[in-house]
Amino acid sequence: MLRLKSLLAGGMVATLAASSAFAGRGTDGAVKILNWQAPSMMNSYLAQGDKETIPASLVLEPLAGYDENGELFPRLAAEIPTVENGGVAKDLKSITWKLRPGLKWSDGSPVTSKDVVFTANYCMDPKVGCSTARFQGVDKVEALDDLTVKVTFKEPTGVPYTLFVGKASPIIQANQFADCLGAKAQTCTEANFYPVGTGPFVVTSFKPNDAIQLKANPNYRDPNKPAFAEVDIKGGGDALGAARAVLQTGEYDYAINLQLAPDVLSEMEKGDKGKVAVAFGAQVEFLFMNLTDPSPSLPPEERSTAKHPHPILSDVRVRKALSMALDRVRLSEIGYGSMGKPTCDFVPAPPTFAAGSTGCLEQDIPDAKRLLDEAGWKQGPDGIREKDGEKLNLTFVTTTNAVRNQFQAIIKQWWHEIGVEVELKSVDASVFFGSDPSNPETYTNFYADAQMWADYFDGTDPGAYVEAYTCSRVPQPGSPGTNTPRYCDTNYDALVTELGKTADIQKRGEIVKKLDTILTDSYAIMPLVWRGVVSAISNTLGGTIPNAWDSELGNAQDWYRKK
Repeated sequence: MLRLKSLLAGGMVATLAASSAFAGRGTDGAVKILNWQAPSMMNSYLAQGDKETIPASLVLEPLAGYDENGELFPRLAAEIPTVENGGVAKDLKSITWKLRPGLKWSDGSPVTSKDVVFTANYCMDPKVGCSTARFQGVDKVEALDDLTVKVTFKEPTGVPYTLFVGKASPIIQANQFADCLGAKAQTCTEANFYPVGTGPFVVTSFKPNDAIQLKANPNYRDPNKPAFAEVDIKGGGDALGAARAVLQTGEYDYAINLQLAPDVLSEMEKGDKGKVAVAFGAQVEFLFMNLTDPSPSLPPEERSTAKHPHPILSDVRVRKALSMALDRVRLSEIGYGSMGKPTCDFVPAPPTFAAGSTGCLEQDIPDAKRLLDEAGWKQGPDGIREKDGEKLNLTFVTTTNAVRNQFQAIIKQWWHEIGVEVELKSVDASVFFGSDPSNPETYTNFYADAQMWADYFDGTDPGAYVEAYTCSRVPQPGSPGTNTPRYCDTNYDALVTELGKTADIQKRGEIVKKLDTILTDSYAIMPLVWRGVVSAISNTLGGTIPNAWDSELGNAQDWYRKK
């Protein structure tokens, strides 16, 4: 079983420090946060990434979360269920959660097990388009009494801490979302923008892709918290501007996701207004290859679907050649310095699950050229390879970001060396990671040949993370899915099924390493850099705990203004 503990190691210290600094709830004015990849909603289940789940974590909470060490601790739950305390069945087919007594929603109504059951039914409805794979394999979720919920799995489940754990799987209020089931889910503006929650704050104003205002939750379970009366979250701009606003001008207190060159951040810290915080979890910057045809000449309902394999990238030799042309060590040095490490692993941490592969780290241009020759792509008079009258031309898209766009330019040069013509495209992060299934520029629609972005998993067990790349998670028209490359391998799926039935941590590690090898050897997903989560924090802000395993705003109830 996973290592467990009921209190955050660092969180205990922060809480004690905050207690002495707190004068009471709402006495420290406003805290200003820059989340430059602005959220388009506050419903974690329809979210397309951190830009939404992190702000939403101020309002919506799961039964349990992960601390800064990746260890499980209870939030809305009274304790973490285990086999030892009877909460997890010995046959590993069920887990029983008990809610803390006396919990209230921000509107003052009681939190009950019916809300937990409703949350499960909401997300298990395929018409909702829930963006998490955590409910896969669940047979039923039932309320045993007002404070007790039992989750029954279809098969023995080695690590049952998936649904209702972490920022991406919170509890939503049954009363508020009652009319938001099925196809109505996407159009429930009030619930999706202004969710009633149990967290330390309540949304008072929401402007999609722009700004959010929140106030202290009057019914939060700790009567002395949060210290801040208001939270102002501003989106837009870029990582450079966000870092500058905290580290140099002091206009803001906290900035999220600062994907900037290390020398840029180091220079900004000299402004003495704030500090850069780096936390390593499992976040990796990836290149994803589209295994399906994104051509706009196809009918919309068939574009980037399994019905049409990619005319170039379906050949694994081409994908491998593209990977061999990369110098990951150089990319990591240029883009991240000490804030990143070159990697060949889909799962880089923790050690139990990390394969520790290094075979991709050495760039090999000659061998990459040989593979393309074998695949039938011959050098043309202009240096670009051709096959059957078609040029080897790829469209490569990522977010508008200085580091990523620099990576694009460097990778384009390497790929050009092996005879690949590359068209670069960048999309505003709020659009790229947006939740609108009709927008052709989102990463889930993947209407390009290659794309680059970061992915990771909450907590220290990658069970749900590896499941995200099974055949059943391939996006369908109008439904986001998590398997953006459209990768499908029955051997991979079988191992994921075996993992779901395995409880022993060492055996789970062995299976994950095999899954890692299968996935990376497909070259549909190419790990580049193991990234730290980088934030900027004002010198006047106290109580913060960098956390790369869950929401970095997950202890905002303990934040306070230093006197």
